[in-house]
Amino acid sequence: MTRYFIVFSLCCVAAYSSAASAGDVSFVKSGDDIIVSIAGEKFAVYRTSKDLPKPFFQPVLLGETDLTRPIDPNEKEHPHHKGIWVSIDEVSGMKHWAEKAKIVNVKAEFHASRAGEAGSLKVVNHWLGEDGTPAVEEHTTIQIYPNRLMVYDINFHATAKDAVFEDTKEGLLGFRMAHSMRESEGGHILAANGVEGSKENWGRPNKWIDYYGDVAGKTVGVTLMDHPGNFRPSRYHVRNYGLFSISPFGDKAYTNGKEEAKPLHLKRGESLHLRYGIYFHAGDTAAGKVEETYQQFLGVK
Repeated sequence: MTRYFIVFSLCCVAAYSSAASAGDVSFVKSGDDIIVSIAGEKFAVYRTSKDLPKPFFQPVLLGETDLTRPIDPNEKEHPHHKGIWVSIDEVSGMKHWAEKAKIVNVKAEFHASRAGEAGSLKVVNHWLGEDGTPAVEEHTTIQIYPNRLMVYDINFHATAKDAVFEDTKEGLLGFRMAHSMRESEGGHILAANGVEGSKENWGRPNKWIDYYGDVAGKTVGVTLMDHPGNFRPSRYHVRNYGLFSISPFGDKAYTNGKEEAKPLHLKRGESLHLRYGIYFHAGDTAAGKVEETYQQFLGVK
């Protein structure tokens, strides 16, 4: 069994109170929420309340345009799809994606930055097992750039017991977009290799896939990016109804059984590191400079 380890250092909590410049990424804590601003304009809110089934970003804004599906307590269609989130089903038998098992935020620290550099949000989330103790610990650093590229370094630690990540299509880094962006409402899906459409891209690996459409009369888009340094290529769960996610787990599920399941076993004390990008942009794929931003993603330290 190959072991995957990651080491990172924690930064101090910081926020700017002075006027923001064009390159500033800043953070403000408000109760259980962490508000992220870029150049003084609100970009996203990270929700950490323990009353929630998991932490997530909601809303995610381009100016005044919210790219996320609004949260409706009466939502019947996939109510567990919330903004941007990290979760997956079948971690040692627990269904965190479906919110049958809880993910609890236990720590959140942020470091603001200026002059075009990334700000960072570092979180520790406990993925609880049946006995209420962590089945795994998630230590994630989210670097946020002024151009609205978010780089997720997700680190899973089997601290108290062994953990198994089973074969499933339900995961891992997910985004649920505004209804009007959806392919079913006229939105567009384009992969790095030129392949278009949800049916043609679902369950397939690629270096990036872009999903763009109309919100309030404006063309906006979101790109998910895989990193070549991950332990295996990830596949995209991209749907015409607005779900968009990426995961390295689910070779059998995504290929309808054509490939064998490859569950990942982490022994106690072992860790797994994954890196993904999620990028929000105005315009279509070309106008949003998606390939250029992917190269930026590859260069992130």
